[in-house]
Amino acid sequence: MWLGWLSGLLLAGCSGVAPTDESGGLVEGSAAVQVPQLDDFGPAPPIVGQVWLNGQAPATWDALRGQVVLVEMWTHGCVNCQRVIPYLRQWHDRYGQQGLAIIANHYPEFGYEADLDTLRQAVGQWQIAYPVVQDNEGTNWRAYRNRYWPTLYLIDKQGHLRYQHIGEGAYDITEAAIQSLLAEEMPTG
Repeated sequence: MWLGWLSGLLLAGCSGVAPTDESGGLVEGSAAVQVPQLDDFGPAPPIVGQVWLNGQAPATWDALRGQVVLVEMWTHGCVNCQRVIPYLRQWHDRYGQQGLAIIANHYPEFGYEADLDTLRQAVGQWQIAYPVVQDNEGTNWRAYRNRYWPTLYLIDKQGHLRYQHIGEGAYDITEAAIQSLLAEEMPTG
């Protein structure tokens, strides 16, 4: 089952590009905004961990039901991951009150990145306000069958994987996907 959603995510296309303003945000009310295809790839694996910074994240997707969740796979020593952080902070500020929750899963590439004090320093330096889980054993990394830093996953209000982006860039497309998932109605019953 996991290989099915993974190949589907990697092949998911985009129907267009969303225009952005000078701050990198999507131009609201623009008829030209088009969102990526957001297929349903089934239930997302839970994000687990013993060590959380910036609060404790819920242990199950049921606790997050009704919210859109962005899961970021990152490591603080990766320059590509560092370049994604300003966009995550911006989305956290812009969409947090609208139902977006961000969880940063920190899986170290190198030994020094596994040190909790070093991770705390990086979270402070990058002014990360959303929850960060230390995943030194790679539990979440493997559950998502992840292979690259950074990778972003979007999980819909029902806890289903709907979008993946590997690497930097495509910020306008990712933001359009966030907006689209936030606008989806929750099924009743």
